Amino acid sequence: MNQIKPNRPLVAIVGRPNVGKSALFNRLVGRRVAIVEDTPGITRDRLYQPAQWRGHHFTVIDTGGILFSDQDPLTVQVRAQAQIAMEEAALILFVVDAASGLTPTDQEIADTLRASLRPVLLVVNKTDNTRLEQHAAEFYALGFAEIYPVSAIHGHGVADLLDRVIALLQQEKALVPSDLKEEEESIRLAIVGRPNVGKSSLLNAILGEERAIVSPMPGTTRDALDTHFTWSEQPLTLIDTAGIRRSGKVQGTVEYYMVLRARTAMERSDVALVVVDAEAGITDGDKRVAQLAQEAGRACVIVVNKWDLVDPQILNSKGKLSAASRSRILKFTEQFRRECSFLDYAPLAFVSAKERFGVTSAIETAIEAAQNHAHRIATGELNRLIHEAISKHPLLDKGRAFKVYYATMVGVRPPTIVLFCNEPEMFHFSYRNYLENQLRAVYPLEGTPIRFLTRKAENRPKV
Repeated sequence: MNQIKPNRPLVAIVGRPNVGKSALFNRLVGRRVAIVEDTPGITRDRLYQPAQWRGHHFTVIDTGGILFSDQDPLTVQVRAQAQIAMEEAALILFVVDAASGLTPTDQEIADTLRASLRPVLLVVNKTDNTRLEQHAAEFYALGFAEIYPVSAIHGHGVADLLDRVIALLQQEKALVPSDLKEEEESIRLAIVGRPNVGKSSLLNAILGEERAIVSPMPGTTRDALDTHFTWSEQPLTLIDTAGIRRSGKVQGTVEYYMVLRARTAMERSDVALVVVDAEAGITDGDKRVAQLAQEAGRACVIVVNKWDLVDPQILNSKGKLSAASRSRILKFTEQFRRECSFLDYAPLAFVSAKERFGVTSAIETAIEAAQNHAHRIATGELNRLIHEAISKHPLLDKGRAFKVYYATMVGVRPPTIVLFCNEPEMFHFSYRNYLENQLRAVYPLEGTPIRFLTRKAENRPKV
């Protein structure tokens, strides 16, 4: 069975918009993960990140700002996300703003939290000076016994807050030994793509829950979201990201951060699941995203989502792909290979996140790509293959012959090979592709790029 396995207690951060929840989140996890900007509504989905304090490990959940007066569909979904976080959490940090004082929305949130029956610590943020610290007393009116004045930006008061967090988690018997080995062995999958291709829908289909907000409006996922779970006993981490737009279309600092976060997510992933819209076909935006994945050296799977819109009758009466479906899949694959020839190693997975079709196959393909991404080739085998390939099709230029004296694999993720040769400048793109194809014909390397480096070497025995 595929399920999320939380091996750390969950601590949820909640509050109205723009009180500094994301700044506190970043402070607790020790790095900038959530987007912080002085604009209400920047965090929309709930973000999960591991944190530790004095040797104790837990997971912090950041949530979008809660508003009760606004019935806008997106605001309603943000409220629902925050509610889920509160239900999951062992402890809740309720953040308020000392600078703006107590508000009716704070009172409404307090009423909701009391009904949750979870332990709550009231965090009065933005107490950046003595005067603001004194203002913290007014928040006792919310009815919570414990108040912690902090400055998330500067770190004041955070140590005391964390000490109390650990004490309460111990009291609740929520702290358990962290299985750090499992986290280290987790395969990291980054879900990337241009806006509105169904990335969050795919994440929800994989997890079987409304983990990220799903909306037809582009850009509703603004942060990179990490979810740890197991799939057939294989630990996985899913990283959902904001849609990547072409540079000229990025408006303002928020979208700049979104693109930067998506690129960063790819850099820290093992496999990029590049999601494309089956109905729209392969667009210039899709090509750009795929190119970013290639440049990052990630293993790659092209997830063709919304296939149900192209082929409503995906399966025949026996529950298998119909002949017409196979024909459409072949046609789409050929189109992708023509337009994205630089990713000819990437397998395609055809899915409908909405109908939950093909999701299992996509994940299994991604796991295989990750394993191939880490594949090592023994030095002796590698040299024999390179020697045979060059013997079959020697590289000649104006009477000169390209010679490889020695080849060795110097790294994985991606597989990286150094060729010690006589004329590095002769090793052009087409011959690189030739050697790469020879390797792929023998070794399990589907889904992963292969990097070649050349080093000039003289007077060495040829392979």
